[in-house]
Amino acid sequence: MRGGCNNSLEIKKIFLARRFLWTRKKSNELYHKSKGEGLTQEELAEQKALREEYLAAVRANLRGTLDNISIVEADGSITALSKQN
Repeated sequence: MRGGCNNSLEIKKIFLARRFLWTRKKSNELYHKSKGEGLTQEELAEQKALREEYLAAVRANLRGTLDNISIVEADGSITALSKQN
């Protein structure tokens, strides 16, 4: 049986994945509409916000991936690619 922490983490991952897919779908719809009939000012603002949200999600996903990668150096030492503060 999983603990509550893992369960809430899984729920968060599912939510973020669905939000990511919705953002991409809506952004694509606005793109196609912009090529046809054009967009209103509100739709242009929404398209920009969706694009920024999408890019932030892609960057966060990439950062998460890089944080879990380590490089074995020639001398045998291990260097993590995680962001150093």
